[in-house]
Amino acid sequence: MGRRALLGLWLAGSCFAALPLSAGSAQAQANFPTRPITLIVPFAAGGSTDVVARLVAQKMSESLGQQVVVENVVGAGGNVGATRVAKADPDGYAILMGTVATHALNPLILKRKPYDPITDFAPVSLLAVVPNVLVVNPNLPAKTVPELIALLKAEPGKYNYASSGNGTPLHLSGELFKSMAGAQMQHIPYRGAGPALNDVVAGQVPIMFDNLPSSSEFIRAGTLRGVAVTTKERAPSFPDMPTIAEAGLPGYETYTWNALFVPAKTPRPVIDALNAAALKALKDPTVIERMNAFSATVVGSSPEALADHVKAEAAKWAPVVKEAGVQTE
Repeated sequence: MGRRALLGLWLAGSCFAALPLSAGSAQAQANFPTRPITLIVPFAAGGSTDVVARLVAQKMSESLGQQVVVENVVGAGGNVGATRVAKADPDGYAILMGTVATHALNPLILKRKPYDPITDFAPVSLLAVVPNVLVVNPNLPAKTVPELIALLKAEPGKYNYASSGNGTPLHLSGELFKSMAGAQMQHIPYRGAGPALNDVVAGQVPIMFDNLPSSSEFIRAGTLRGVAVTTKERAPSFPDMPTIAEAGLPGYETYTWNALFVPAKTPRPVIDALNAAALKALKDPTVIERMNAFSATVVGSSPEALADHVKAEAAKWAPVVKEAGVQTE
């Protein structure tokens, strides 16, 4: 047999051998999912991100026909869990519950970046937005945003504000406030929101930026004064509390958000299946009621809208991080 004939037979055989793999891959995508899915929450159980994850996972399990199992993988401000998903097989069986920390702040703050928030992930859907809130000890002589700004300007450097830690969204909410108000206050980082709240309630530190859900009971009890929420719109759970933007700093807006991401190169049919299940979950009356109970606003978006959101968040926070001089290993 001539060389051309042999080459022709080899090429034909190669193409034929490739067909079952391609067909099998397409079939696997069409049948997705065929086994349980792991939803990685890169923070400890019990926080707002964990609550959102468990609510959505339960309903996604029902519509996908396979269990969506929540796994808390903590460490390095969310980087350990995010890195695990970034390096997972791109088949849709490992999902990340991403936040402003994992996809905007950490990549800006870390000197050594374990992943790229844009190129190492494929977006699925922006699920919910959770407001932050500016709270003060009731003994502080400031009940409004203008009064607080005036107090800070009258005695620069006298007052401190607490947060859940260096480089957290709550820390940078305070830095953004300082920058836009042209006022000074010293940041006191804590190892978590709980200890910080305790000291603000006790009067050890007079001011704090916190997630609204964790401050809600203190505000209702009168042991903290809620000055303003940080979102563009007022929080449904505290309709009488103004936003910082409307109360004196137009354009101010920060919040914590939760979104689903999968590893880059995950096939689009798999992403679409996850997106559809997430959107269906967010329309469930029970999910909506629970979200509203802790002041979360349900969003639900396309993958493209989430991609734009991540880029916008990075652009917003980059100058704040630079001015604050926050950088860690």
